Amino acid sequence: MKSMDILIDTNVLINYLTNREDPFLEESIQIMKLCACDAIHGYYAFHSLSTIWYVLRKWPDSRKRDALQGLCSILSSVAPDNHAIMDAIHDDSVADFEDCLQIKCAEAAGVDAIVTCNIGDFKNSSLMAVTPAELLKLLA
Repeated sequence: MKSMDILIDTNVLINYLTNREDPFLEESIQIMKLCACDAIHGYYAFHSLSTIWYVLRKWPDSRKRDALQGLCSILSSVAPDNHAIMDAIHDDSVADFEDCLQIKCAEAAGVDAIVTCNIGDFKNSSLMAVTPAELLKLLA
């Protein structure tokens, strides 16, 4: 299996935590398992944690904290510097600001790819974006 450094988009992390109905649910879980056993090195964008906290708002706080702690024990956090954040603010090539921040975090980490369930959100990314299923094929 080829080793890679990847930034895992928020939607993949939410799949993993919630088992929500998603075409990439099983692949999202497999990717997190590969990160947990150090077969690949996974990163998450620091700001993803607040989004996940909000999505899990109906869960008890202790369960949310355990979920975030679990993610943080498997993956490495990355945040862009102020210059990169300013670039994201002014970058109109990416329609969604949050996606632009994901890209800036991926660039800061120097990853090989962004893993996302929404490839179209990253069509103007400077880095390769792949679905969880595509990543598993690349690693095979």
